[in-house]
Amino acid sequence: MHEFEIAGENYGIPDPDGWGPPVNSEVRKTLIKALYGKKTFRYLYDFGDGWDHRIKVEKKLPVVACPQVPYCIDGANACPPEDVGGWPGNAEFLETMGDPSHPEHEDMLEWHGSTFDPTVFEWERVNQWLKEIKV
Repeated sequence: MHEFEIAGENYGIPDPDGWGPPVNSEVRKTLIKALYGKKTFRYLYDFGDGWDHRIKVEKKLPVVACPQVPYCIDGANACPPEDVGGWPGNAEFLETMGDPSHPEHEDMLEWHGSTFDPTVFEWERVNQWLKEIKV
């Protein structure tokens, strides 16, 4: 569940039953056409947790310079784990994972499946996700 807000228009996957605010279908719209020359847009991911992103396009590279379009060349910090519980859940997760003496550290480590470094940005993983989206 996600939505893009670009140049005053909302794009996403319209609900077939008409629930929620109306959105333009993202299926036939490219990012370049949707941006209308703008450099920034909003991306809302997971309506329940409400992960709100502001994305800035800093530079448009020639298509031959990138293995795919769109393509991320850099970023900062790790994404929170899926279903962590929004900002409050992520704060608790970071506190627990960052303190091996925390009483819930082992349970959280097992839930996550591995250690977690919030300072690592995985641009390769981002580009894998970008391959899967339409806008």
